[in-house]
Amino acid sequence: METLIKNKNAVTDNQKKIFERLAGKKVMNFISDQVDLTKRKTILVLPWDEITMYENNDKEQIRTIIDLQVINHKENLDEYFKYVNNALPDAGIFIGCVESHTERKQRLSLKHSQFIAKIIWFLDFVIHRVLSKLTLTKPVYNFFSKGKYKVLSKAEALGRLCYNGFEIIGHERINNLFYFSVIKTKLAPEGNKPHYGIVFKMNRIGINGKIIGVYKIRTMYAYSEFLQDYVVKLNGYNKAGKPSRDFRLTGWGTIIRALHLDELPQLLNVIKGDLNIVGVRPLSRFGFKSLPEDLQKERIKYKPGCIPPSVSLGITGFKEVIRAERLYLWQRKKKGPVTNVKYFGMAVYNLARRKTFSS
Repeated sequence: METLIKNKNAVTDNQKKIFERLAGKKVMNFISDQVDLTKRKTILVLPWDEITMYENNDKEQIRTIIDLQVINHKENLDEYFKYVNNALPDAGIFIGCVESHTERKQRLSLKHSQFIAKIIWFLDFVIHRVLSKLTLTKPVYNFFSKGKYKVLSKAEALGRLCYNGFEIIGHERINNLFYFSVIKTKLAPEGNKPHYGIVFKMNRIGINGKIIGVYKIRTMYAYSEFLQDYVVKLNGYNKAGKPSRDFRLTGWGTIIRALHLDELPQLLNVIKGDLNIVGVRPLSRFGFKSLPEDLQKERIKYKPGCIPPSVSLGITGFKEVIRAERLYLWQRKKKGPVTNVKYFGMAVYNLARRKTFSS
């Protein structure tokens, strides 16, 4: 793709027509909903290797970068997002698209019979989504694929954007592609990339407000942890006090959660002294700040726990989860550590009877 629009003023009607002819009317409508093309000083439509030219030179002139080549073809996706971030000023807009594995599956299904499509999809899953991620097979996969195409989930694509300093403004599925619009809110991070192995750490609020790394078995797509605040803002919490309608969950991850196996690694946190067996659920900064101020103050007086009070009391619903925490913290304050013993016994009883389910 060559540079289509590079204008210090507003985009002209003729440029819009060229853009619409190449991208399609629906895509143009999506872009127009995200960006006022009549007011933005500079709109760029660039391939990946041209962004470096604008990284330092024209930074104050660039307001929006639009790249309609699917990000699946970027050789190093995090580096690409980092270059886009560096090219934009604060509050700059980036619009792009991805073929998520949902759209990829549909494309394969349309090209082949149902039986053949299922075989191809299974092999595609094993090669591109399993072997490409495992430590032992990843170098071999990268050698043969040479980074020419990456199979991405919607969650991983958006999570990578959030990790690299952007916040999500909007997204829409158009012509079997997933289009996104994001705004730069901070610089892209330097140093080590997130680890997306089977066991990973999440930053959570611990005792005295200290940030602790809580271990979990991964039940979500890679980079999903960077979407936590976005998903909560979008859908709120479900009856179990977890993000509702969470598109970050994998199919097998849902099963692992239902069996409560995803939280087994938290026993490492118990050994390290970061968590108790029983206690309020460790929350992210966003989740913590969304609680009433008095509850925030009480929470950080004690260690969080692997088993939350709502499980011990066998109740669901966000308001009920809050009520359960208040009751637990009140009893913890009055009766001390014996409260944890009591709540542990109640939790074991409820789990044995399957009264409480993870989701």
